[in-house]
Amino acid sequence: MIENILFPVDFSSSCTAMAPYVKRAAAICGARVTLVHVFDLIGHNGFELYVRPLPEIAEEHEELAREELDSYLTSEFPVADCPRILLSGDVATEIAQFARAGGFDLIVMPTHAGSFRRMLLGSTTAKVLNDADCPVLTTQHAQEVVPRPMAHREWLCAIGLDANSEGTLGYASRLAAAVRARLTLIHAVPGGDPSLRTQLGAEEQVEFAEKREARRRLDELQRTIGCQVPVRIGVGPVKEALLEEARRSDADVLVIGRGPRSGARGRMRDLTYAMVRDSPCPVASV
Repeated sequence: MIENILFPVDFSSSCTAMAPYVKRAAAICGARVTLVHVFDLIGHNGFELYVRPLPEIAEEHEELAREELDSYLTSEFPVADCPRILLSGDVATEIAQFARAGGFDLIVMPTHAGSFRRMLLGSTTAKVLNDADCPVLTTQHAQEVVPRPMAHREWLCAIGLDANSEGTLGYASRLAAAVRARLTLIHAVPGGDPSLRTQLGAEEQVEFAEKREARRRLDELQRTIGCQVPVRIGVGPVKEALLEEARRSDADVLVIGRGPRSGARGRMRDLTYAMVRDSPCPVASV
């Protein structure tokens, strides 16, 4: 399913730290990695523009970017085996368009801006997540945490039982089977006031009924997809319940759905942003 991986690089410590992770992911999938770097041809300081012609400055900056790209991570990704593409323009737009035109199966990129952990909106990674048509795999903040190699292959798939659930679970099931990962399905049932949970009564009965109905629908979804994997259902605020299940599992990858791209807010929703931002493990947004 994954034959071509696109690895956007900006020569930062985050990208360097992420290289072994990308290499391992490619080895598991049997995929080829292409490195892409996007630079801004017109992002020059005023003094430079004053003393030199713009075409001359642009040509020099392009040559420097090409030299840096060709010499970057050559031991991890040999130039002969891993194409290196240099583009110019808006970073997120160029990455998404190149991935679409090149038919890439997966984009892998770090969440390396410090503000990303606090506010994902506006970052390059967020724009790629919104604009890219193919799945995007993001990691933890790589300047602080070197991504753990995919070793024991524990995967999770978070399902919300909405219109996109079938496609998300179908993708996760097929890919997990292809790479021989153990897949577990997680779902969250909104809970009531935690302070009342020690009292056996109507609230617990409602909670039990909701979990039972959710399990029934998840079993039905699995029959439709043609898969049979373990199911864990958390109770509480949806984001917190899903993240707690992710922490308990010590997973390699959490698969979530991004939904179709529509409306002014695009395909990314608040919950998706929060899961990508706060997940204890890498997230594959489908």
